[in-house]
Amino acid sequence: MATSKKLALLWTLIAIAWLSHFVSIANASQFSADIVSTNADGQPAGPPGKVYVSNDKVRIETPDVAGGFFIIDSATNAAFFVRPSQRVFMDAKQSSPLTQILVPVDPEDPCRKWQAMAGNAGATETGGQWRCNRIGQAIIEGREAISYSAVSPREKANTQWIDPVLEFLVRSQTDNGIVIDLKNIQEGPQPASLFEIPASYSKFDPRRLIEIIKRSDVWVEPNK
Repeated sequence: MATSKKLALLWTLIAIAWLSHFVSIANASQFSADIVSTNADGQPAGPPGKVYVSNDKVRIETPDVAGGFFIIDSATNAAFFVRPSQRVFMDAKQSSPLTQILVPVDPEDPCRKWQAMAGNAGATETGGQWRCNRIGQAIIEGREAISYSAVSPREKANTQWIDPVLEFLVRSQTDNGIVIDLKNIQEGPQPASLFEIPASYSKFDPRRLIEIIKRSDVWVEPNK
């Protein structure tokens, strides 16, 4: 009888563990939002962009990059620019600062992930570090957020607001008053296809193109 009770207790614990696992998956951060930029006068700085998030994957679409979009895999700190019309993709590097900050973060230590993304983009080559100092809380677009005073690896001061539920930046304001907001946040599962680079796309390497040009008749060595 005692053995039966022990087995029943064991199966109950296993069931609770599995339930907790699936609840965790269900509560994982998945949402879409508009990216809205305003200048120091509070006026729109251009048409809105779009961000889609599914756990560690992020897709960013901005109007200033026509004909392409960015895909981020924050689990590996990788960021790519994808151009469907040419069926190519390439490392994003420093082509957009958004790929370094619009990533899932630890709400208690956002600078750690931003530092990793900056390092992958080559923005820390001079040894700069992201530095964050928690300064309070605020309501951003009706959602609770943790506010940080932050300094980028290139010594640019910002105030950053992190939504602890989404584990994501929802507002960024530079010291000269430029603001980036996530608006119209819609929580829910996102199509997996949004975050996939088709297998038929080729990876473009600008360095390889430069080497090809160097071997051509149009290359002129710069004066030393």
